[in-house]
Amino acid sequence: MHTDLPDEYAELQQTLRRFARTVVKPRAQEIDRDNQYPDDIFKALSDAGLLGLATPEQYGGAGAGTLGLTLAIEEAAKYSNTVALMLLLTRLPALPILIGGTEEQKNTYVRDLAGGARRASFGLSEPQAGSDVQGMRTRAVQDGSDWVLSGSKCWMSGLEQADFYTVFARVGDGFGCFIVDRDLPGVSVARVDDKLGVRGVNTGELLLESVQVPADRVVGTPGQAFKLAMFTLNSMRPIVAARGLGLAEGALMYAVEYMHSRQAFGAPLTQQQGLGWMVAEHAAEIEAARLLTYRSARMVDDGRFDKSAVPFLSMAKLVATETAVKVSGTAVQLLGAAGYMKDHPVEMYYRDAKQLTIVEGTSQIQKNLLAAAVFNRTLWWD
Repeated sequence: MHTDLPDEYAELQQTLRRFARTVVKPRAQEIDRDNQYPDDIFKALSDAGLLGLATPEQYGGAGAGTLGLTLAIEEAAKYSNTVALMLLLTRLPALPILIGGTEEQKNTYVRDLAGGARRASFGLSEPQAGSDVQGMRTRAVQDGSDWVLSGSKCWMSGLEQADFYTVFARVGDGFGCFIVDRDLPGVSVARVDDKLGVRGVNTGELLLESVQVPADRVVGTPGQAFKLAMFTLNSMRPIVAARGLGLAEGALMYAVEYMHSRQAFGAPLTQQQGLGWMVAEHAAEIEAARLLTYRSARMVDDGRFDKSAVPFLSMAKLVATETAVKVSGTAVQLLGAAGYMKDHPVEMYYRDAKQLTIVEGTSQIQKNLLAAAVFNRTLWWD
């Protein structure tokens, strides 16, 4: 639809669209209202083979890559960014293991994620170390062949449902990455946050009190995991962008359907020129976001997620998520007073959208990266 996709991805897109319409759409507002983890949706995702969509086949996945997962998240996010987040959490905690882990770690943790045997969460941010990773205070100290982790991680999505956590901690002057099983002594959920949006998958704080992590749960080389964290975040840009892209599409489609059924000044809202211009501008913005998002997904699948790729990955995340904020706000406006009511999903889209401009690199961080790329001519047109 609207852009050239290889035949197998075009077919996958249609399958994902049917799944989103029949499984996700009917539950979306209920999930938001009840704020309970949708186990039925998780089972449906598992039964449909969508939990391992981006995971390589050798580790139990479908091998559809970042582009395949991007398409899935786009379709889910048209109706529920909670379900889109559930899909994202099949990838984010697994990526450091896939990039830097051992074959044993991949065949255990990544395989279990792909098959639904385990769920996971990702621990990087801290209150003073969100965008500023260098401010991290959680520490790992070697104890014989094992490591002892102490500190806390905040704003971790899927915290309570997770069976293990992929956690970054300071190791001397560098950083380390560790697989922390939920049942290890000293691991606890310190707090669950009360969120504005993206309800149903909780977010909270993980407390690590002298947690003894076995040596075989270290991902990569201790002290050298900063690049691993950056590669992970870079690779996730298209996936977060897809959440924004799908939300913008869903919000605008719902608003336009409403406009067809509502009259003002003796004519349907679709015949009001000023409103039509708003819709036209957003349609163009959505298509621009789609092209950037799909291109960035292909780049990651081609192994291009290092520093040279950052400008293109960042602009996809920036444009798609900011478009989601703009379009969802317009959707509320187009419905008028009705848009402010929970009878319609546009107020949910409006609440959900803002999260996307904050998580995994704020819009301001993406702008900093883009500006630096232009100034040093990594991004240049001559």
